[in-house]
Amino acid sequence: MIITKLQGGLGNQIFQYTFGKSLAKKNNTDLKLDLSFYNDKQNNLQRNYSLKYFNTKENIALDKETKKLKKNEWKDGRRSFFHNLFFANKSIYIKEKQFNFDKKILKTTEDIYLDGYWQSEKYFKDIEKIIKKELTLKERLSNRAKEIAKEIKNSNSISIHVRRGDYVKNPRTNSHHGLCSISYYEKSIKKITQQTQNTHFFIFSDDIKWAKKNLKTSSPTTFVEDSKDHEDLILMSLCKHNIIANSSFSWWGAWLNNNPNKIIIAPQKWFNDPKRNTVDLIPKSWIRI
Repeated sequence: MIITKLQGGLGNQIFQYTFGKSLAKKNNTDLKLDLSFYNDKQNNLQRNYSLKYFNTKENIALDKETKKLKKNEWKDGRRSFFHNLFFANKSIYIKEKQFNFDKKILKTTEDIYLDGYWQSEKYFKDIEKIIKKELTLKERLSNRAKEIAKEIKNSNSISIHVRRGDYVKNPRTNSHHGLCSISYYEKSIKKITQQTQNTHFFIFSDDIKWAKKNLKTSSPTTFVEDSKDHEDLILMSLCKHNIIANSSFSWWGAWLNNNPNKIIIAPQKWFNDPKRNTVDLIPKSWIRI
């Protein structure tokens, strides 16, 4: 049995699910989901469990199952000395040690509990077809989203994602992630319009007012409003090309894009800390600016 801890927003949940799915398939075992993060009153990020909107295999772990594996967690501090001595097992409770791809974890064959973000396609690339089949919506798009989808399919569509929200309002998150600059978007728009013709931009943001005020293009532009996150993800994936933010949410919108000739532009700076190794985050075919 493999239990993966889901935490964060939709983009993070997909990374956590797909890695667990890949490991479970390799070991011919069950993948179960620990949703306790979303029931924790101390979770003040206002995140919700969002995989429920997709055709993912929803197998929720029981409390007794998670407790059995979570007791193996290695805990820091002197007070945890005896716990670590008698109970901790890092090969069962696997906590992400590094941001870049860790191939050693793929060799595990035990019952395990996964605690991390696992943001690299190398963790699940071998089951790409399965993932793309599961990451489709259970229900039809809303009427407004259907209209946008039709416009996207009938134009040389380019999505632009602007992530602000907690990146602006939460000091800790801001210091960790930082924001993509207007210069980044200007350079990306210029780059992509040099390589394509008759472009139509579709702009997605959790701060659409800011986007309307600050993002300017010489092409037809649609600001996507009043749609839900899971719909936005699918709409971004329907675009011919994508300009993403330093966000796992738009990363997935671009990754799910099935256009064989797609141009994906991603920010060179993903975190404020230049020491964070993001070499395995961005697929080689994507352009970094």
